Amino acid sequence: MMSYAVFSSHKKMTVIQLVFEDYHQPDTAQTDTIFYAAKRKLQWEDFQGKPSPSGPSAAVAYTSFAYEGNSLLQHDTLKITLSLQVFFIKSASWVRPEAKNSYALAHEQLHFDITRLVVERFKQKLLQTALNRDDYDGVIQYQYIQSFREMNRLQYAFDQDTRHGMDPAAQTRWRDKVNVGLKNKGVMPEELGFDLFGAFRPH
Repeated sequence: MMSYAVFSSHKKMTVIQLVFEDYHQPDTAQTDTIFYAAKRKLQWEDFQGKPSPSGPSAAVAYTSFAYEGNSLLQHDTLKITLSLQVFFIKSASWVRPEAKNSYALAHEQLHFDITRLVVERFKQKLLQTALNRDDYDGVIQYQYIQSFREMNRLQYAFDQDTRHGMDPAAQTRWRDKVNVGLKNKGVMPEELGFDLFGAFRPH
């Protein structure tokens, strides 16, 4: 995905070229990290951490996201490339033996999908934000922190609304609407956003 913005900086017109790249790396039995890919769904074998002896969760999927950036100035164009990493950590994710069923696995996959959705929304925020050559790095970092907080709110809301997967109807609603959000590159209508996020709707 690519976008362009034109602005005046130091009395000189500069074109900002923002490029997003999704980081992918095949996982093996020896790797501890799974990078998000639509066709690569989670399996119970990926949950290699030690289960917690207490708490409401029968399984935990440790997912998060990060980015690496670099820039190149050529003439009047500043090209900013962001490599986006959406990942799952095997050693930090766990499941209790009695919880290994397809429904519970779908719940954990949704946690991973929500993280991906937040990254799509992160992209959209940056596309809608004016960047300039003097402080673009700080602006991107700020939006990243805001998106990271959004991810935590949504993950919490998902577990609260579904009662950690105990409410199948609520889980189906989240699945359908997260999928719509992913298809729309993170862009969702106001009504859909309210319905999905409820009281936890991000601002």
